[in-house]
Amino acid sequence: MDEERTHPDVGALLRVLREQAGQQTGDVDIHRAEFIQRVKAQVGAELDDPRTRPNLTAIVRGLRQQIGHMTDQVRFHDVGTVQHIGSGVATLSGLPSASTDELVTFPTGVQGLILNLDHARLDVILLGPDAGIQGGDLVTATGQRVQIPVGHQILGRVVNPLGVPLDDRNPVQATDAHFLEQEAPDIIERAPVNEPLHTGVKVVDALFPIGRGQRELILGDRQVGKTTLAVDAILNQRNSDIPCVYVTIGQKKSTVLSVIETLRHRGALAYTTVVIASPEDPPALRYLAPYAGCTIAEFFMHEGRDVLIVYDDLSKHADAYRELSLLLRRPPGREAYPGDIFYLHARLLERACKLHPDRGGGSLTALPIVETKRGNLSAYIPTNLISITDGQIVFDTALFNQGIKPAIDVGLSVSRVGGKAQTEAMRAVTSELKLELSQYAEVSRFARFGTEVDQATRRQIQRGKRLQTVLTQPAHQPLSLAAQVVILWAASENILDDVPIDEVGDFERGWQNQIRTRHPELIQQIQEEGRLPPPIRQALRDAVTEYRQEWLKERNEA
Repeated sequence: MDEERTHPDVGALLRVLREQAGQQTGDVDIHRAEFIQRVKAQVGAELDDPRTRPNLTAIVRGLRQQIGHMTDQVRFHDVGTVQHIGSGVATLSGLPSASTDELVTFPTGVQGLILNLDHARLDVILLGPDAGIQGGDLVTATGQRVQIPVGHQILGRVVNPLGVPLDDRNPVQATDAHFLEQEAPDIIERAPVNEPLHTGVKVVDALFPIGRGQRELILGDRQVGKTTLAVDAILNQRNSDIPCVYVTIGQKKSTVLSVIETLRHRGALAYTTVVIASPEDPPALRYLAPYAGCTIAEFFMHEGRDVLIVYDDLSKHADAYRELSLLLRRPPGREAYPGDIFYLHARLLERACKLHPDRGGGSLTALPIVETKRGNLSAYIPTNLISITDGQIVFDTALFNQGIKPAIDVGLSVSRVGGKAQTEAMRAVTSELKLELSQYAEVSRFARFGTEVDQATRRQIQRGKRLQTVLTQPAHQPLSLAAQVVILWAASENILDDVPIDEVGDFERGWQNQIRTRHPELIQQIQEEGRLPPPIRQALRDAVTEYRQEWLKERNEA
């Protein structure tokens, strides 16, 4: 325009007007008169300047042209009203088009998840603090469901169930965002579980092998080593290219920090994602935590990778859901749990599986943990989970108090996958191990009462004690497959039968060191092939004979 060339300030002014009008074109949020008032307030100083008054006509003409291109648009939003708020649950009226599991936004910015729908109201669980929310506040629907960021960048991070970082680092650079609730794979999408996932714990890998895609329940009373076993399984994946997810639900912060520090110190945090729902969090976050962890793990499974996830623990998850259900006025059932408590865990654990090669061939192995009261395995939640999972590892408080760690009850524990997910070498050295331990547990009960037993029974008891000692293992020291096979082979070949029970541990450590330093090729061959052919057996027999002679000589000299 000519007016722009006559005065440079007027030209800049018109450009501002065009920008203001252009931002409003097609989507007018304010009335035209309000727009004009805002523009006049912005350029009032220019209009009052005597030097620009001659160009006032051009300015008004420009305004009219820009406003002429503007269109009015009316937008409707579904809103609801807060009727009641408290204990992490809100009751709303309105929102006629809302649906279950939809997110709503409160005036404070906190989001809520719709769980109950009624003809006159709906109930929402809060995903954040309820401070600042009060009755009469307007709530808007988002039309979206809960999502969590997933991707390779989330490995090594500590996040909450919504994907918000808790480790004082930068926000997660997610590859994608997936819904927390996903349907479990169909039967035709699954493949048999036949590949082992080694935990590094001798008693588990020998007697209750876990396969990739299996769901193995860990249960026992508090403070008996359940979390330690799960953490050892994560530590043992350091060189196996298996990403891990550790979900903590309602655990004390000191316990969670100790686990995170153990993972960091052992170099396992780099391939592990930790999802934390602490007791101070709203019950909604404790309810969503395992589904968030499963969604993170499924991203890697659908890439064709094998994944390990630990839920610690699902008894507190059930308690959080019971708390929400009672606040939502749902009918209570057995032990005050709602009627869908079984479905709560079934739809979670069914997502763990081994996928068919046509679907990528990935797997998701789940290690759910549940706490029992005084060893009561027939309680409501433990029996539910036992019926859902593919086996259970039962911890015994009495064994723990005797110093036998891991304190696993061999008689009550089982893996329904069994030898199908066990390497040939491990199967060869443990074929009779569980039977011998079960017989030892049976005859040892009679010996406690002072019953006279024959010589064969005494030998059986002594051998059972040695086997039990061999299967003990310090915490956070997982062993490779070859290291486990070497010591269990020595036990199965009766090499330890004349070693004093209190010296079995020293003999084992010396034998492990001997085979690792003098015969590393044997260790490497067993680890790579997973078999014990006759040449390797003979080499092991020669090596252990040599070590026994040295061990006896040192013992006699001492």
